[in-house]
Amino acid sequence: MAPANSAQQAGEAASRAAQRAGDNAQRGANSISRWVEENRALAITLGVSTLAVGGAGVYYLLSGPRRPPGGGEEQGGKGEKATSGAAKKKKKSKAKKASAVDREDGPLLDEASDEDLFALSVEEIKRLPEERRKDLAQKLKVAGNKAYSQREFESAIGHYTKAIAAAPQAVFFSNRAACYSNLGRPADVIPDCNEALKLDTTYVKALNRRALAQEQLGGAASAEGEEGEAARGMLFKSLVDFTAVGILGRFSDQSAVDSVERVLKTIASSKAKEILRTREPKLPSPTFVTAYLEAFRPKPRPALPAAPSRADNQLMLAYDAIDARNYPHALSLLNESLIEDDPQHKLSTEELEAMALNMRGTFKFVIGDAAGALEDLERSTSLRPDHAQTWVKKASVHMELSDKDAAFNDFEVAIRADAKDPDIYYHRGQVHFILGEYTEAIKDYQKSTQLDDKFIFSQVQHAVALYKSNSTDASMREFNKLLKVFNGSSEAHNYYGELLLDQQKFEAAVAQFDRAIAIEQDKERSSNVLPMINKALALFQWQQDMPTAERLCRQALEKDPDCDTAIATLAQLSLQQGKITDAIGFFERSAKIARTYQELENAITYENASRAQLQFIKDYPEQGKELTQLAQLV
Repeated sequence: MAPANSAQQAGEAASRAAQRAGDNAQRGANSISRWVEENRALAITLGVSTLAVGGAGVYYLLSGPRRPPGGGEEQGGKGEKATSGAAKKKKKSKAKKASAVDREDGPLLDEASDEDLFALSVEEIKRLPEERRKDLAQKLKVAGNKAYSQREFESAIGHYTKAIAAAPQAVFFSNRAACYSNLGRPADVIPDCNEALKLDTTYVKALNRRALAQEQLGGAASAEGEEGEAARGMLFKSLVDFTAVGILGRFSDQSAVDSVERVLKTIASSKAKEILRTREPKLPSPTFVTAYLEAFRPKPRPALPAAPSRADNQLMLAYDAIDARNYPHALSLLNESLIEDDPQHKLSTEELEAMALNMRGTFKFVIGDAAGALEDLERSTSLRPDHAQTWVKKASVHMELSDKDAAFNDFEVAIRADAKDPDIYYHRGQVHFILGEYTEAIKDYQKSTQLDDKFIFSQVQHAVALYKSNSTDASMREFNKLLKVFNGSSEAHNYYGELLLDQQKFEAAVAQFDRAIAIEQDKERSSNVLPMINKALALFQWQQDMPTAERLCRQALEKDPDCDTAIATLAQLSLQQGKITDAIGFFERSAKIARTYQELENAITYENASRAQLQFIKDYPEQGKELTQLAQLV
């Protein structure tokens, strides 16, 4: 395993800092969400229920009561056909059943019942006088709310639809959307929420309902290809709405916070799986590969036979490429040396084959192909079970697969193979360190150093473990000794600087990082840029010196373009300056170089969270301006 304070840890620390900055900024956002006034005094609005649209009744309704020319009620008389007694009786009976608005002298609006009122068609409602429509809208809303409370959703939809026709209000659209939601019709929820938000852009209930509907419609996010991509697009819209709900409500609603996390998790996990399914394997940054390889003591190359095969020679060339830190070429040569379909192209001995599999498994591990790495390493141990280093590497893979028991079993087998191999105890100490078992880690680091006191990493990690176990003074004394013995080692100065930085001893920390940078600059083909990034973080925390911090990180990227730590730190610095678009670009870049599923998922999570925040700033300029300002102050 690589040193526990390696590029990966630094990158995770920077990402966590970036997340905290975003969280603090969001919590401080000012909410101007408001509710539409819902409880106005209800007036009786009257209308016609039985007349057709455009008929005389509608004319009477729109113009008010009137009587025919000449005054008085119409009577049978001269020149008119007399009404028979039976007809009069029938007419009288019918009049009793009809509403007041059906009387021959036109509707008497003051006498129309609620039943008459609610029976109006949408088109009839639209033609009512404005004041009548406003009163009618509130009456319909009350009826809709009553039907909703009784779970009569179709009836409630009818009432809200007519209320919208009478006097469109955000609450009417939102309430109708709630009915569609209860009926399992998310596609109908969204248009109504859109209309509600046109009328009230900060209507939190409508935002939340639209978000839930979009989340439902994004249920196929785990599907492959275009179907999954389309579903994730819908989920991102849901994320934007949930983010707005959270910020506008100052994250007082825990369900909004939970919803943001839930949707982010779905987007990131499904997208990460799709990327890993389709992308070509790629080696991580030279900084990472070098850190892992140098975490093992150098071993002599296997001996070649008198007449080496072509595969034997390719294996030796692979070792040369590793020494030159040309890792892609080394992996290519290892693959060529292990081609099995050509009998004339084969490694000559089991020892050579075991070592080739050991190294190829190592490269597969750093790529993130844990299953492929385990397969190669198991083949290697089956050929040469006495190679302790291969068992140690298998332990690294098992830890990556979260199989702690298998990892410790690998260490036990390695000890049986060669109890005097110091790498066993160093790497087992690393596992204890990761698990927070510092006392056990210290024991293993001490054992490793006893077997080989020329290896700096076991001694550095021993000092760091002392610090983690709250033995600060002992840790500092240990580092002072190390700096005397390994004064020319950048690692000793860099790790000591990290502990000083953790104690906020900024000036002393920067001095250690400067010394480490100078040592690395004097090296040929050095790709270790961690001291530069640590100095950038120190200057940022100490003096808020953004320009210098950013310049150092960009210089690190020039030296190692795939350095995940530099990219993560630049993302943090961008967020601190309110440069969310820049931060998104760095998170995208981080996803492209992510080595494992977890690293990829984290990068996608931060990217989409930042995109949602950026969309909020665009949708809500006033609140967004304050959000950006707060981010710069954190």
